[in-house]
Amino acid sequence: MREFIRLCFHITLRNWTVYKKDLIANISPTVADPALILVSLGLGLGAFLTNVEGMSYMQFLAPGLTVATALFTSFFESSYGFYVRMTFENVFKAMLTTPIGIKEVVFGEMFWVGLKGGIMAIGVAIVLALCGLMKNPFLIPAIGIVGFLVAVPCGAMGLIATAMVRNINQFQSVYSFIIAPLYFLSGIFFPISQMAIPVRIVAEFFPLIHGVRLAQSIFWERDIAQSFMYSGSLLIVQSIILCTLAFFMIRKRLVT
Repeated sequence: MREFIRLCFHITLRNWTVYKKDLIANISPTVADPALILVSLGLGLGAFLTNVEGMSYMQFLAPGLTVATALFTSFFESSYGFYVRMTFENVFKAMLTTPIGIKEVVFGEMFWVGLKGGIMAIGVAIVLALCGLMKNPFLIPAIGIVGFLVAVPCGAMGLIATAMVRNINQFQSVYSFIIAPLYFLSGIFFPISQMAIPVRIVAEFFPLIHGVRLAQSIFWERDIAQSFMYSGSLLIVQSIILCTLAFFMIRKRLVT
């Protein structure tokens, strides 16, 4: 087990070493995009929506934007990023000639996307807290935990997509028909209770809605413990199921 953890850590360390070479360019869209959405929708649409569940529209938007950061960070890293490393750079072929095996590759990548998603969520939360949109800024580290919990299953979804596509352009279909609906229909932009019942039922099976609920409880300081018990537990279960499925599916691509 100790050797397994050590080898997984090397995968994470390798990705960090490459990522930090263009650190500013890599992190700027992650922080800029939520800020632009907050300004355009929060200030623009917020002028007309002055009371959403007892708060301003900007206050309502803020928690979901932090979790959306974890979604996009993890999905694109484990789909486009993993595919490029696997197909064009042949990184994993080189790794598999060492004591590193497929299991270490998959779980090392999952730890990397979880860590990256958590840190990015913290970065966005700090910006939003500075704008006065978080009741208790001392709870920002908890947002990092939520980011990690969301990034792992969403990253596993990206890995499953990588196992299924036959060329890099097919990721556009995955984004259009799975990731984009998750983004818009998981309670980030309007209360989940306002959606049609079939949509609400389907949304419960995907990770983002549970991450949004956790982030909302932290930002608004409402029932934090209960949210972690329910939504946190579901995210862990989803992570186990999706990571296991991703492992068996991507294994076939890595050994061919």
